Amino acid sequence: MRHLLLGVLIALSSASFAQDWAKMKLGASPRHQEWVKLQSGGRDLHCFVVYPEVKDKAKVVVLIHEIMGLTDWVMSVADELAAQGYIAIAPDFLSGAGPGGGRSKDFPDVGAAREAVSALSLDQVTADLNSAVDYGRSLPSANGKVAVAGFCWGGGQSFRFATSRPDISAAFVFYGTPPNPDSMATLKAPVYGFYGGNDNRVTATVDPTKEDMSKAGKAYEPVVYEGAGHGFMRSGQQPDATPENKKARDTAWSRWLEILSKL
Repeated sequence: MRHLLLGVLIALSSASFAQDWAKMKLGASPRHQEWVKLQSGGRDLHCFVVYPEVKDKAKVVVLIHEIMGLTDWVMSVADELAAQGYIAIAPDFLSGAGPGGGRSKDFPDVGAAREAVSALSLDQVTADLNSAVDYGRSLPSANGKVAVAGFCWGGGQSFRFATSRPDISAAFVFYGTPPNPDSMATLKAPVYGFYGGNDNRVTATVDPTKEDMSKAGKAYEPVVYEGAGHGFMRSGQQPDATPENKKARDTAWSRWLEILSKL
């Protein structure tokens, strides 16, 4: 009985990790999706790239995944952005860190991936992001404008990375925590925040961040979506989404696209 219960728990965890509902959306997409390998710190960095079907050159958005690693949902977001006319690049920051030197897809469950992401060095994450941004800017079909966006762990990394990369067009922080206030003085790009009203762990940092960014003379525009929890961009799309998370996701998505269109 104990082994049966353990097997059920593992199966449920694996199903959650796979996010089949998002995988189905990816499979139905007509857009060109591909994997590329970039060099970062002497290792291969696997990136999922989706191209829009447009006539002119496009802006690039580099997506930074959640603490669960590069999941089907994050890749589906890349495809949704491409559907709106953007080149989307989603690096797998667990490249080389998975079992047998694998990546996110090779971890047995969410917990193992979460632990591995938590152990990543900031220097490596920065190097990976620099490689992804440089690659995006070099693409023949790109117009030279690159924004970064991240979710949860990735939201915090998006904010932090913007303090070290002055040539990005914008940083989008989805329920991520801010960097050290001392580093904000180096920011060049505007920062746009998206937070859940029921996510006090993160949302409690918004008002202090407003003050810190104001003192540094930097652009920071946060919005708190009432009733939404942590991870609402993902959970708001799940089949079992609550009305609050779905509304927050849809409203935040519209805001994101509006800002991107004006970069």
